[in-house]
Amino acid sequence: MQEEKIEKIEDKITVDIPEVIQVKELAEKLKKPVVEVISELVKNGVMATINEDIDFETAAIISENFGVEAIKSEAEEKRHVVRKELNRDEENCVPRPPIVIVMGHVDHGKTSLLDAVRKADVVSSESGGITQHVGAYQVEHNGKKITFLDTPGHEAFSTMRARGAQITDVGILVVAADDGVKPQTIESINHLKSANIPFIVAINKIDKPEADIERVKTELTEHKVVPEEWGGDTVFVPVSAKTQEGLDQLLEMVLLVSEIKNPKADPDGQLWATVIETHLDKGKGPIATIVIQNGTLKVGNFIVCGGSYGKIKAMENYLLKKVDKAIPGDPVRILGLKDVPQVGEIIEGVSSEQNARAEVAKYDRFEALKSMNDRKSIGVKGISEKIKLGNVKELKIVLKADVRGSLEAISESLKKLANDDVAVNIIREGVGEISESDISLASDAIIMGFRVGTSYTGQRAAKQSGTEVRLYDIIYDVVDDIKLALEDLMPKEIIETESGKARILKVFKHGKKDIILGAKLLSGKVTKDMIVKKTVDESDARGEILGLKIVKDEVAEVSGDRDFGLNVKNFTTLEEGDQITFLIREEKKKKL
Repeated sequence: MQEEKIEKIEDKITVDIPEVIQVKELAEKLKKPVVEVISELVKNGVMATINEDIDFETAAIISENFGVEAIKSEAEEKRHVVRKELNRDEENCVPRPPIVIVMGHVDHGKTSLLDAVRKADVVSSESGGITQHVGAYQVEHNGKKITFLDTPGHEAFSTMRARGAQITDVGILVVAADDGVKPQTIESINHLKSANIPFIVAINKIDKPEADIERVKTELTEHKVVPEEWGGDTVFVPVSAKTQEGLDQLLEMVLLVSEIKNPKADPDGQLWATVIETHLDKGKGPIATIVIQNGTLKVGNFIVCGGSYGKIKAMENYLLKKVDKAIPGDPVRILGLKDVPQVGEIIEGVSSEQNARAEVAKYDRFEALKSMNDRKSIGVKGISEKIKLGNVKELKIVLKADVRGSLEAISESLKKLANDDVAVNIIREGVGEISESDISLASDAIIMGFRVGTSYTGQRAAKQSGTEVRLYDIIYDVVDDIKLALEDLMPKEIIETESGKARILKVFKHGKKDIILGAKLLSGKVTKDMIVKKTVDESDARGEILGLKIVKDEVAEVSGDRDFGLNVKNFTTLEEGDQITFLIREEKKKKL
């Protein structure tokens, strides 16, 4: 066994401890008998056996009790967080193709621009057209390759960033020349800036008669995206996905801007890749689209990815042609993982299946402990707790999608809709068609499918049980529908509008729950079923008008400067001389 490293710094002994460690491993690091470590844990109120996991904070306390300072081990960071400095030999590094992400408002032509770039490329066009979604692809411009990511949306981008997957070198912000800056445009700007990704603005749809390039520049300048020609540092390129005007200049600018980062990789170094898209194929099993960032991936290699591992059985390039290897910058679809990985997960190469299993075991232990700690950290004010207390109405959903990236994008978007009144509870989510088991689980839930169908047995079960199944092709339609459903669950907002004022002249009869009054109308009008309150009263006391009379006649409305009688329910504290206000009460649907 490798000798554990214990250093003495300024008369203080230190030891590297990972985020999660077994009790016996801690004893080995501290060079203490296991029984002594367990005894110290018990003294601190922790009952743990030799093979149980403890977190870093607990291990640090025990270490301190033995006169050793625990330092969180940087070498054992989670595998799905990209290391700041990847171990590679800089002398062996060579330039790799820049990796580009295209973002923008949903209707501004992002997809059509990507298609136009791909069709303009000779290699891609010669393939006869790609009809299947591949998640990422390459084009060649002036002899240099560029890798484009076709992500399902901003949420997937955020998920990748949250996992540390800083995969992109350059961004393209697409803004329609005939529409200008929209909320999603601003959201895209914020994503790109917070990720420190240099980006180019592609002003699309310049072929339209109503195109106004100067307007787009002005609006973007208001959001601190200033064109170079106006003294800023952002490249603006007018383009048309329809006519392909400006595409060459756009690709040229991508190569130019990417030189700032000067992306390099070591083809012979450690394998390092990021998952861009995933889905479950009925015949082939889990399939992932990945982009190689370092090293070379070959058929037959063992890899680990989050809590899964596998041996590469086959690979396809972005043209869906089989390949034996992939080098840095290459997007490929891989077959061989045991499970469907998550978008943004990092793939690493390992030398054997035994090593792969060991890495996955470490990952699973970490995730289990992290999940436990996350549950502990949820406060009473958290949404989950509010649901348990019955203070929040929840909308139960079963969510199925064609690929993992779309699933995560939708899931994150739906969770963000929660507020103090309502929340989405996704009771099951997964990749693949809607099954009979999904239907049976959703007795009081909505089933939502994104770009998937429903199995024959699932359709039959849904019909028999009357379970609602909704199918979608656009992510924003999913979010909009759930938003409307949540708004129906929210308590209505009470709007009170003043209708008139009166002074009480006489109290005729006092009952337990109602009171009959004589009054003089001072302004406005009053009708039956209106609400009445004291004009000068800080309390929320209200009463409901049950009836109105002029002399002895029942009337529906009183207006003008005249005396009248009224019967008021649930407001028996009114007295002679009080001024009262009449209110029209309406219930208004709250908006998310």
